[in-house]
Amino acid sequence: MTNRVFNVPDISCDHCKRAIEEAVAAIPEVDSVVVTVDRRVVEVAGVASDDAVIAAIQLAGYEIAQGS
Repeated sequence: MTNRVFNVPDISCDHCKRAIEEAVAAIPEVDSVVVTVDRRVVEVAGVASDDAVIAAIQLAGYEIAQGS
């Protein structure tokens, strides 16, 4: 299992948090996802590829910061 952190600058509220958590949690290879609104980060545990996680976050309507 791998733990990764993605910076998502547009996270600003609980709606953002729920939308991203639901999108990323739908990936079968994700064991857990935690969005921290005040830090604007998405922490993902599991064997899902970075590309799959990034695609899910983008489908939820958010962009990943460069260098994440």
